[in-house]
Amino acid sequence: MNLKAFRASLNDPEPPSGLTALQHALWHAARGEWDLAHRLAQDDGSAEGAWVHAYLHRVEGDEGNAGYWYRRAGKPHCHDSLDAEWTAIAESLLQPAPL
Repeated sequence: MNLKAFRASLNDPEPPSGLTALQHALWHAARGEWDLAHRLAQDDGSAEGAWVHAYLHRVEGDEGNAGYWYRRAGKPHCHDSLDAEWTAIAESLLQPAPL
């Protein structure tokens, strides 16, 4: 799935089938469903999960907690707009896995 299709799916009542848990988290985050997005992100122990988790704490307005999760993700603390960061994360998570 590409970013354009992913964004378009935000108007659907349910997320598209076949998404990973982190893609689900971003989908719910974009719809303002923070609690569900947060539960999905915190269950993922990967660096990508930490990045999504950091983003969600920025959305919440908890920059200190976000900083912790950025460090866990190995990423600098983001100061871009929330939409720009959401897009960057989505683009990264929607990339096909390398062969």
